[in-house]
Amino acid sequence: MIIAIDAAGGEYAPHEIVRGAIKAAQEYKVDVALVGNKAMLHVLAGKHLRKLNITITEASQVIDFHEHPVDAVRLKPRSSIVVGINLVKDGKADAFVSAGNTGAVLFAALLNLGRIEGVERPALGTIINLIPSAPVFLIDAGANADCRPKHLAQFAQLGSIYATHVLGINTPRIGLLSNGTEDTKGNRLIQETHKLLRNSGLKFIGNIEGIDIARGTADVIITDGLTGNIVLKTIEGLGDSLVRLRQQLGHSVDDARHFRGRELLVDVGLGALVKGMDYREYGGACLLGVKGNVIVSHGRSQGKAIKSAIGLAKRTVEQGICQLIKEIKYD
Repeated sequence: MIIAIDAAGGEYAPHEIVRGAIKAAQEYKVDVALVGNKAMLHVLAGKHLRKLNITITEASQVIDFHEHPVDAVRLKPRSSIVVGINLVKDGKADAFVSAGNTGAVLFAALLNLGRIEGVERPALGTIINLIPSAPVFLIDAGANADCRPKHLAQFAQLGSIYATHVLGINTPRIGLLSNGTEDTKGNRLIQETHKLLRNSGLKFIGNIEGIDIARGTADVIITDGLTGNIVLKTIEGLGDSLVRLRQQLGHSVDDARHFRGRELLVDVGLGALVKGMDYREYGGACLLGVKGNVIVSHGRSQGKAIKSAIGLAKRTVEQGICQLIKEIKYD
């Protein structure tokens, strides 16, 4: 298995990207193809290339975060994003991981890999692990801001496949994110999607609210990309705050006037919650519905997050998610 990595994408590229890729190659026993400035990557990963079977593919251009995705992809065919996507297209890599410009990754994947027949809107799906024993799959997490009911119904099909084969959940419960659990709640999009999901053949449990995300009420949460991205960023922001709190408590002075911060975290279960909210643990979101395996990582990803993203890519490839999606009969 070969996982291509965008070594030029992300706020901490290339150093942290390479560090995460090396750790992933060591831990997951996958071959890694670093995509970026060849001379720089040889300096950063040189001693590991032969030992870990890491290769380097030259990409002389970089797409920055501020660039318009469509224009950048068309004007920079030698960028790390386009070159990495093409490695998947040409069968030279089994998956591509990028912490670069998300819009550019999505457009390059659509343009060069194409949509799986029947899928109208590929979507980003991400794992939310607030309850360690009951991970939740959120889709769409940011690919489609404007959706129609049919799109959300397809997201449910995509999410059900992923939850079944990657998370190991037999017959996953599908919940539609709304502002109330009653069937009549939500805007027109939610109400019409609700009707479609009732007749979808999936295990649709009805509408769920934001408070249900942390309760494990549903295994797969369906929403439009705008709402899903807001939910995801809210959780990430809270996670960052809890990480800082953990650090502050961990440095508390242990005397008669202060408590033991780390022991308190264990007592109240904050440690597991912080870990579940930490985007570095799950690594990124999987783009479902294109003809190839693509993982979109957080722009702030450092070594740990990149390693996790490569692990997610590995599981996605091993379970043959693309092929399973191709086998769905879409209305």
